[in-house]
Amino acid sequence: MKVLDLHGLPEEDSLRLEFKGGFEPQEGLQNELESFLLTLEEHADGWMPDVVNGKRQRKYSHSSFWKALEERRSQRSTGLGLYRTTWPALDMSLWLSFASQPPKLDCAVIVKPLSFFTEAARCQRLVDMVRAWASRYPVCHASAHSSDDSELAGFPSFGRELQTTVRDGFDKIYEVFWLNIFGPKLVETVGRERMLSTPAHRVEELPNGSVLLVTWPTVTDFASKEARLAQARAHAHLRPHLDFDTVLHSLHERSARLAPVEPRFHPDLAPLLSRVVDRATSHERPRRIAELNAWQPPEPEEWRPANSALPPDVDDPERALEYYGDLAEHLVALLHSEVPSVFNATPESLTDADFYFWREEFPTSRLREAIDEHAVPAIGAYLGEVLVRNLGGRWIPRKKLEEAQVLVGNRVWLPFVRARNAMRSRQSLLDCSLTWLYRVAERHRG
Repeated sequence: MKVLDLHGLPEEDSLRLEFKGGFEPQEGLQNELESFLLTLEEHADGWMPDVVNGKRQRKYSHSSFWKALEERRSQRSTGLGLYRTTWPALDMSLWLSFASQPPKLDCAVIVKPLSFFTEAARCQRLVDMVRAWASRYPVCHASAHSSDDSELAGFPSFGRELQTTVRDGFDKIYEVFWLNIFGPKLVETVGRERMLSTPAHRVEELPNGSVLLVTWPTVTDFASKEARLAQARAHAHLRPHLDFDTVLHSLHERSARLAPVEPRFHPDLAPLLSRVVDRATSHERPRRIAELNAWQPPEPEEWRPANSALPPDVDDPERALEYYGDLAEHLVALLHSEVPSVFNATPESLTDADFYFWREEFPTSRLREAIDEHAVPAIGAYLGEVLVRNLGGRWIPRKKLEEAQVLVGNRVWLPFVRARNAMRSRQSLLDCSLTWLYRVAERHRG
């Protein structure tokens, strides 16, 4: 069974649900968690898991669920994963800690895309599910919200050190999300009367003393002005020392950061920059697109006028050309499994190589000595070969690689110098891309 991998799907917002509560292990796991499963099956409208993962994957059923918990069980804890094989994608985990006092039940759910919850009725069923869980299992805190907006809010650390976050959890109201369950301790910290008088779409006291709060009918509208206003009102009400206008301004800033931005990349580098953007997480994508829209590649400096070209200074020019070819083949050998187009020696293969080096953070992820001694000569030779094959260029060999030139039109280009400059840093891979030098050489060849 091949489950949908969230990381393998296009970057877009998702729903994030976090439920932190407790359970009674002495009741036996099957008796204690039967209600959890039945509630999930009743309310997971269209996103019900169909795969259970313990020590191996199995088709979802109650028996496979219990088996996964049993085979992963230790004296201190157990857990499992739940997934889907069809759209929408699901990444759900359940973790039970027997060692903590009281024993903990932690459930995390990510459903992608967030747009799956556009309908108010589907959002209502999600709320009903969390309400039923919170009524059955003593809850410390639960929330459901946009994953992207949660990231911008600083969830789950909210600026704290990791050790402090693990120790304290959601010990006070750091943020009000679309759906919130506040456990009895949080309620008493705020004041039950104040909590129950919160201006929100839905506020309900649960039988165990917890309070359910939903700010807006649908989670997909979280960034709208109306939903942000409701969110700010609830947050400022629950933390009256906060300034309402400041809270609202912060929420609007987050909405602005998440607003879609139309790519307007430099046309020669759009194929490369589009792939760079595709690597950004969805909450970072608008900012990254805006940055790359404004960015312009520096004009290549690795060239001389043709009338200033250094003459060949090698004893055997043909042997030098063979050597450059061997170096270029070394790059093909290095990249062919990750960048199959490298066999073609085309402008497109340069873009594929640029992106590979950028994705792998090549200048910092490999030993500098190996880069300078092996990668730079191979990359420079390959770039030169692409100029020769596709632009009618001609090598002018030199004893020193950094002086070797390729004559194209009224300029000579220094491919080995370009390779060295590109390998200085990750940003240099864009500023000094192989693709950009090729496109500039292409414009000047006639």
